[in-house]
Amino acid sequence: MALRPTIAAFGQIEGQLAVGGVPLTRLAERVGSTPFFAYDRALLTDRVKLLRSTLPRRIKLSYAIKANPMPAVAQHLATLVDAFDVASASEMRTALDTPMRPANVSFAGPGKNEASIAQAVASGVIIEIESATEVARVIKAGERLGVRPRIAVRVNPDFEVKGSGMRMGGGPQQFGIDAEKVPSLLADIAAADVEFLGFHVFAGSQNLSADLICSAQRRTVDLILELARKSPPIRYVNLGGGLGIPYFDKDHPLELSAIAGNLAELLETAIEPQLPEARVVIELGRYIVGECGVYVTRVVDRKESRGRQYLVVDGGLHHQLAASGNFGQVIRRNYPIAVGNRLGNEAEEVVNVVGCLCTPLDLLGDNVSLPRAEIGDLIVLFQAGAYGLTASPTAFLGHPPPVEVLV
Repeated sequence: MALRPTIAAFGQIEGQLAVGGVPLTRLAERVGSTPFFAYDRALLTDRVKLLRSTLPRRIKLSYAIKANPMPAVAQHLATLVDAFDVASASEMRTALDTPMRPANVSFAGPGKNEASIAQAVASGVIIEIESATEVARVIKAGERLGVRPRIAVRVNPDFEVKGSGMRMGGGPQQFGIDAEKVPSLLADIAAADVEFLGFHVFAGSQNLSADLICSAQRRTVDLILELARKSPPIRYVNLGGGLGIPYFDKDHPLELSAIAGNLAELLETAIEPQLPEARVVIELGRYIVGECGVYVTRVVDRKESRGRQYLVVDGGLHHQLAASGNFGQVIRRNYPIAVGNRLGNEAEEVVNVVGCLCTPLDLLGDNVSLPRAEIGDLIVLFQAGAYGLTASPTAFLGHPPPVEVLV
């Protein structure tokens, strides 16, 4: 992936990156401090429009709030997508503060305690069951509150998806219920006063291979159809997501049209004939918000050490852990990076961009070619819309948190 297309998505004004149509230096003044995260409202809208125009109309879009739980982002997306997926009681409150109907909010993730399950039952969201213990807790909460819980079963499939940045299904997992154990659990659910809706299968995330994603979707549908033969009527099918975005030079954007064609075929040949009442959902987080955000940090020092030039910035891994290579990457590679207020200048030096933390892990750009940057210039890290601030150790070494803005 070249840097220029990344810049082109945002646009530029007089040699500066523009976010939401605002030149970067002006945006920094508007925010009032660096570092900060900025998310482009128009790019968010355009990404959802792309999904709507490409995917089959029957497919419902669910936004996984964990990718970026900023309230303003959730409020904006609530008007664009069909559903929200949450992974904690706090995320559930964020979702319920938006216009999204509780019936279109699903609550997934292991380790749901009694308090969070009670909140979910009282709210009327879909609780995606991850264990037999959770079934018992849901039943107990429903009886105590006098509310009939709405549930789906998250299934740990008997296959895994190759090519995913993070595998969340297949083999032993803390996620979901092993597929072979689901039928006996359904018998327990059928005997309880709960509203069973259907199944959720999420096998992996950050996958850039349309072929692998399509294969996983086909196997997911086969599995759900097999389970449906032994279950009450199915009204909810969550096929997961896993659609990735390009982060590094050799990454290629996902071929969305191939995934759309595969989903259309699955709907026509399998889901609609056998599960005609099912609401079919795909759950996307990173794919919706990841490319819509930037992390902006200011150069506070230039220094040379034994022939190597360093740009020291006021941000770091405590805000943008993934860009430092410490968020699950096996091999560290540079995220797209630019001197945001000098886009018109040619690259003329190779530098290391390092943060302000007292650790050698705080590396945001390793031997990157950039225009000469001076103290006060603004360094921009792209692909920062997902798993940025809330996926980073913000308390490490006590530096202040960054601001987030939706522009």
